[in-house]
Amino acid sequence: MGSDWKSVGQKMVYKWIDPFIKICLRLGITPNFVTLLGLIINIFAAAIFIYGAECGERNDHSIVGWASIVILFAGLMDMVDGRLARVGKMDSKYGALYDSVLDRYSEMVMFLGICYYLISYSYFLSSLFAFIAMIGSIMVSYTRARAEGLGLKMADIGFMQRPERILLISISGIVCGIMSMALGSDYKIHVSWLPFPLIETISFFTFPIFVMAIFTNITAISRLLYAKKLFEN
Repeated sequence: MGSDWKSVGQKMVYKWIDPFIKICLRLGITPNFVTLLGLIINIFAAAIFIYGAECGERNDHSIVGWASIVILFAGLMDMVDGRLARVGKMDSKYGALYDSVLDRYSEMVMFLGICYYLISYSYFLSSLFAFIAMIGSIMVSYTRARAEGLGLKMADIGFMQRPERILLISISGIVCGIMSMALGSDYKIHVSWLPFPLIETISFFTFPIFVMAIFTNITAISRLLYAKKLFEN
């Protein structure tokens, strides 16, 4: 059932990006260039977070929304490069390696910006979970790549693969930016027995990161255990 929904979602996205794919083919743009462009866009997103940390205000989270829009656009490049390689028959083993390496750089640069922003405004616990989410994100990809490098046929096990991670971060950040304008950046819900707010505006962004920190690492461990079963059979 999950794979059916994923297939439907991919077809919808491909319908939207195929006109752009045709333009890329006419202009001679290569998948590797699109992959590099995705990295550059993510660097720009990280720069927005850093700018917000250095020049913004703690109670103004609109910068989170703008950075997340950029992250969403960078994630779109991640879909375009693979589609362009297949449609244009430009896929290669080196291209696959290049894509994987730059995707890891893109993700780590993105988390660098997020962690910088959260630490700068003393959201220490949230920055810690962002760092844990980064570790889990890298390990989700690494466990599969390493297992397949050892000759195993790995299935799509667990949640929070790269498309899901990018969507979760970008959408939650955009929602945070919208809520910052709708509710006010200093919106808080307090509970008497907690030394910190139960919910505040930034929570629309940080709570999904907390969820990601859990499920990425669960997915990485699940893949490790699945690989163990394959080796034993």
